[in-house]
Amino acid sequence: MVNRHDIGGHSQGDPLDGSVVSARGVRRAYGSHEVLRGVDLEVREGEILALLGPNGAGKTTFIEILEGYRHRDGGDVSVLGVDPARPTLEWRSRIGLVLQDSVLPAELTVEELVRRWAGYYPDPLGVGETIDLVGLSDRASVRAGRLSGGQQRRLDVALALVGDPELIFLDEPTTGFDPAARRSTWEMIAGLRDLGKTVLLTTHYMEEAEFLADTIAILSGGRIAVTGDPLTIGGRDRAPATIRFVTPPGFDPALLGEVEVATDGPMTVVTAADPVPVLEALTGWARRTGTDLAGLEVLRPTLEDVYLGLVGES
Repeated sequence: MVNRHDIGGHSQGDPLDGSVVSARGVRRAYGSHEVLRGVDLEVREGEILALLGPNGAGKTTFIEILEGYRHRDGGDVSVLGVDPARPTLEWRSRIGLVLQDSVLPAELTVEELVRRWAGYYPDPLGVGETIDLVGLSDRASVRAGRLSGGQQRRLDVALALVGDPELIFLDEPTTGFDPAARRSTWEMIAGLRDLGKTVLLTTHYMEEAEFLADTIAILSGGRIAVTGDPLTIGGRDRAPATIRFVTPPGFDPALLGEVEVATDGPMTVVTAADPVPVLEALTGWARRTGTDLAGLEVLRPTLEDVYLGLVGES
C-alpha cells in the first residue's frame, strides 16, 4: 500500500527539457536492496508510453515516485513542470490516476460517481460528456456494483478523465480481462490520444503495448534497458529476418545466394540480414517453375523476443 506521507526528494523546478515527464538518475532503495539504480525516462506531450518490466523490477515504485506518493533517494524528476516530491493541489488536479485495483461505493450509479468526482476539480468536463467518452452512456444509471469488470475499468477511466487532466497514469489497465473486454478497453484508451492527453501505462501484455504505445520503455535491473517505438525498439527492424516455407520438389538452396539455409522437418529455414533479395530469388524461381511456396512466411524478432532478451540479460 502506498504511504501518501512518504514523500520527499529534490527541489521543485521547471521541466527538465520541456517533456511532460522527465526523470533522470532516479534511485530508490529499500534497506540494502536498490530497486531503482538510475532510471532515465522522458514522456512527450500527447504520446502514450508503455512501461514494461518483470515483477519486482521497480515499475510500481517508479510510477509512485512520478505520482508524488513515494520518496526517491536521488535523481531529478519533473512532472508537468513540478517536482512530484512537492505536490500541490493545483498540480494534482492536472493528473488522472487509474490504479490496478480500485474500490468504489457499490451502491452509487455511474452518473453519481462521475458527478461526485467532478466536484473535486476546478474546471471538470461535463458529467454526460465524460460518461460518453468512455462508452458508458447506456450504463449511466447502473450501480457500480453491478458493472462487469470491463465496465468497471471504463468507470475508473471516467473518474480519472472527468477532471480534464493533462497526464493520465494507467496501472495494468486490463489485467484479468477476457480478450473481447481487453480489446474494447484498448480502443477506449487509444481514444485518449485523440483528446490530446498524455498517457503513461504499465502492462505485462506485449500485444497491449504494441497496440497502444507510441513509445515503449523496458525497465530491467533497476534501469531503463531500452526505449523506442514498437516497430524498431531494440533493433527489431534491423535484426536478421527468418524466411520459412515448405521445401518444394526440386528446390536448390544455392539459388538464394550467400545466406544461411537450414531445414526444420519439412520446412526450409533461411536467415538473411535483408530478406528482399532472397524473396525475389525464391519467388522468381517459383514463378518460372510453376511451384507453390506453401507456408511461406517472413519473421522478425517480436517485441516479446526483445523483452525476454533484455530481461534475461539482466
